[in-house]
Order: sequence, then C-alpha cells, then structure tokens
Amino acid sequence: MKRLKIGDRTIGADLAALVIAEIGVNHDGSVERALQLVKIASETGADAVKLQIFSGDRLMHASSDFAGYQQSRTDARDPAEMLRKYELSKTDLAKVVKAIREHELMPIATPFSIEDVDTIEQLELPAVKIASPDLVNRPLLERVAKLGRPMLVSTGASTLGEVDASVKWLEEWGVRFALLHCVSGYPTPPEQAHLLWMSDMARRYNVPVGFSDHTNEPMAGAFAVAAGAGIIEKHLTYDRRAAGPDHSASASAADFATYVELIHFAEQMRGGGQKRVLPIEQDVRTVSRQSLVLAHDKAEGEEINAEDLRVQRPGTGISAADVTLAIGRSAKQALKAGTLLQWDMLSDAA
Repeated sequence: MKRLKIGDRTIGADLAALVIAEIGVNHDGSVERALQLVKIASETGADAVKLQIFSGDRLMHASSDFAGYQQSRTDARDPAEMLRKYELSKTDLAKVVKAIREHELMPIATPFSIEDVDTIEQLELPAVKIASPDLVNRPLLERVAKLGRPMLVSTGASTLGEVDASVKWLEEWGVRFALLHCVSGYPTPPEQAHLLWMSDMARRYNVPVGFSDHTNEPMAGAFAVAAGAGIIEKHLTYDRRAAGPDHSASASAADFATYVELIHFAEQMRGGGQKRVLPIEQDVRTVSRQSLVLAHDKAEGEEINAEDLRVQRPGTGISAADVTLAIGRSAKQALKAGTLLQWDMLSDAA
C-alpha cells in the first residue's frame, strides 16, 4: 500500500486521515480574521490549515469572467477586483503560518501563479496543494516540483486523460504526491460526490488518495475515509452566511468539529491490515465452528468412512473443513458414537 510522508506525518488509506482546514478566501482579506480561523481549526480538530496565495492582477486576464457560483456572491466588477479584496501580503501570510505552527498544525498553501511558489519556498512549507484548475498547468507544476516537497493535487473538472498526463509529468520529475478526488461544484450535491473515483485513482496510479470536499454533508468526510481517503480537505468559515464566494459551501466551527469527529469514528470502523480473526471473535469462533463427530461406534483399528461422520458444534475437534483428511484413517482405540474426534485418536494418513 503506497504511503506519502509529509514532515513527520505518514499518509495512507489505513492510517489516520490528515484533515486539512481550508481557509481559502474566507478570511475576507483580513489577517485578523485569518488568525481567528486558524484558532477555530485548532479547536475543532484539524491537523493542517491551508492558505491560498495569489495576486488577482497576476492571475486574471482582462477577458476572465466569474464562475457561476461566484456571480451572486460578489459586487466586484470583474474577477481580478474580487480577488484583490482577498489578497494577503507576504507579511500577513508569514503571521498566519507562524500561528498555524504555534497551534501545532501543519501549514500548507496553494499557489496560483509561478511567482507565488517563491513565497511558499520562503515560508518553508512542508507540502504544496495544487488546485484543480492547475492540474494541467505544466509551468506551475514544474516550478513546484523543483521545491522537492510533496504535492497534493486536486483533480476536479478533469478528464482521466488529463490526470494521466499530469501523473506522468510528476513521475518523470520524481515528485512525491497524492491525488485528491474533487468535484468542482460549490456546493456539490451528494449524488454528484462519486467517492468511488478515489479507489479507481488509487489502483490506476498507485498513489495515496484523498477527498477535497465541496459538499455540505456532515458525513461526507467519514464516507470518504471509509472509501479509502488518507487526506480530507474541507473549507472552514467563521460564518456560512457571510458575504464572499466560498462561505456558503464551507463548514462553520460547530459543523467542522462534528465533521472531524465523524471522520475519526469512520477510521475506527474502517480498521486496517489483512483479514484475520479478531480477539472479539474468538469465543464465537470456538463455540460456533463445527467439528467431526462419530455417528457409530468404532473398534480399535477400524477404518473411518464418510457415513461414520456427522458435523456438530463446537469447533474444538477436527474441523469439518478437514473431513477428506479424516476419512480413510483408522481408530487408534475403541471409540464410542458421539465422540468429538481429535487427530490423536486417529492413525496417520496412509
């Protein structure tokens, strides 16, 4: 089973999920609000906090337009103006990263332009998240690859062929990475979540997988963990009713806390390792399994035939699974009908 190491944390489908609180632009461009969200993330059980690093003017061409879900949530004239409102300075970003570390959480960031990667390098972040639209942004991926740090790559709104191409690049560059299943709908209806796509990607690419959750379903993270996610990313907000493009598709503090609790419950139920007999099953196994029992008296040296045997509980004698091995052997001593057979009662195989 493929694993991914990020700092001192190991990621895998059978390990505790790395729960990432995505701040995104829910800080509304305020460093104080960002610090508040870091505190909420710590209090509600997150393992990591993710920031977005961007410049509206650098990212957006003059011809760019709003996504459908953004249009009703902003009064900006164009996307660049909207994003300028949510930019954090390098100084502010450093303050937030410092706070994340002080809360003993992992700081992660998403760059949206090549220049943003320099900031990630300066902040010495342990991993880089790639947003779904940049799955095919080869210049950005190549620049991030040069950092030599693990990458978490979202796959929303992409074809399988596009994921194939990106995975090939990352493998050629020697990048350690995980793929995050994502549906780029805000919010994503539960019937569109397609959680089974994670296991498809895990088999196809032999890498750890996770889920970047845009649903409003409290059980979605738990279901994803049960389906094999080693990473869960969820937007966190101070108020789902706040203005802004992402608040309504994010989790409040109370909702996030419940979300994390359900993830940990799913981890307990999911378990791990190979199929085996558990201690809790041993009693039932012993009393409920069935053994070979003599149906007729047998004299010493007399051969055991199929018609001499019946099967009864408990499973403390010769197992019913071994009936073909018992037939044809001889009784080492006189045996009464009803005897629960043991191997030392019978001769060795011919």
